[in-house]
Amino acid sequence: MSKRSSTTTTPGFRTEHDSMGELQVPADALWGAQTQRAVDNFPVSGQRMPRGFIRALGLVKGAAAGVNAELGHLPRNIAKAVQGAAAEVAAGDWDAHFPIDVYQTGSGTSSNMNANEVIATLANRGGKAGRTPVHPNDHVNQGQSSNDVIPTALRVSAALAAQEDLLPALAHLRKVIDRKGRSLRKVVKTGRTHLMDAMPLTFEQEFSAWSAQLASAQQRFDDSLKRLRRLPLGGTAIGTGINADPRFGERVAKALKAGTGVKFESAANKFEGLAAQDDAVEISGQLNALAVALIKIANDLRWMNAGPLAGLGEIELPALQPGSSIMPGKVNPVIPEATVMACAQVIGHHTAITVAGQTGNFQLNVTLPLIAVNLLDSITLLANVSRLLADSAIDGLKVREDRVREALDRNPILVTALNPIIGYEKAAAIAKRAYKEQRPVLEIALEDSGLAEAELRRLLDPKALTAGGIHAGGGGGG
Repeated sequence: MSKRSSTTTTPGFRTEHDSMGELQVPADALWGAQTQRAVDNFPVSGQRMPRGFIRALGLVKGAAAGVNAELGHLPRNIAKAVQGAAAEVAAGDWDAHFPIDVYQTGSGTSSNMNANEVIATLANRGGKAGRTPVHPNDHVNQGQSSNDVIPTALRVSAALAAQEDLLPALAHLRKVIDRKGRSLRKVVKTGRTHLMDAMPLTFEQEFSAWSAQLASAQQRFDDSLKRLRRLPLGGTAIGTGINADPRFGERVAKALKAGTGVKFESAANKFEGLAAQDDAVEISGQLNALAVALIKIANDLRWMNAGPLAGLGEIELPALQPGSSIMPGKVNPVIPEATVMACAQVIGHHTAITVAGQTGNFQLNVTLPLIAVNLLDSITLLANVSRLLADSAIDGLKVREDRVREALDRNPILVTALNPIIGYEKAAAIAKRAYKEQRPVLEIALEDSGLAEAELRRLLDPKALTAGGIHAGGGGGG
């Protein structure tokens, strides 16, 4: 520290410097001048980069140091010190020292330097690195640029979150849906199209659609993750790999794969990974599609639970909390409502990511922090509400079988099964009369169809109708 610096230091602060000069940094901060400039320059939202992203930065920096040592570009004592410090960052020990706002420089340079400075400070503690001080740029950032580190950390963080949180949550939700469906396989209910009465189905059949939606979502994720796992590290500034060993990117990808169990690989074309974030937009699209599916499931639950007297009232969701500050005894479907709101946010995030993905100008996309934050938030929201839907709504729901049976018995659409025998027009007349007189369709069919009661009971058996097919011979349109 220069004499001038020491005399101008404010109490509680220390003086740091970078290529632009000196400035004051909180005395206990692990970061340095470049991080402080970003703190001062971007007082935008107060929202910091998320835990998953900081973890990814630590993983990338640690792997990079190990590879640089293996390739002979970094002394092993310095690499070991950097690896130890990076592991602490990845573990979340120093998150308070990552203060930079999400809305910063679009390349994420500030967050990259934040990681470099914190890791260098930690690596220098107690003389861990020996006589040569660890430098944020020369050592921690060796063979790297913010322009390839941040897109790499974006992909690593999103892939880890999907693998560790979202996909297991989806599998759990699907398992609960399937189990609940099996327990209700014999319970037949009125189907609905256009929110109007339709042919019958079992609860198991209805729930099977939800399960299939989730299975399709998982398949789409598995396919998209193949592209998200391609890491552009090694491209450095613009994709050419200037100042990086040609073997660096591939070896770091292998190290990350070994350390996380996720199938990371080095991108064949580093220019794409820096300039375009299409794979991030793609995975966001899959999150968007899953949000749509979860809203469908949540709204089905809300409709079936509606009432309990003036609505469908087919099921009772678990009562979790009072539903009104003025109406005693009211209980609301709070978990499906929370799910809809979380999914609406995910859909909004996808719009933002779509816009951000368009900002790849020439050799660099300049909205990387926003893409990273929105991806991680979407993954977290969807993972959390999937588990909530499973454990706090579907697993404990009860079917009001008397209500379901009453509606089914009076469903005039059952007459559809008579079409092949008496024709569409006559069947329609029976349905209209049954609805008008609010009587079971079987009673009206006995009076108007000319068929025997035993035959009608067989043809109009709701359980048999859930199997599909032609029950009366002949054929008919759909």
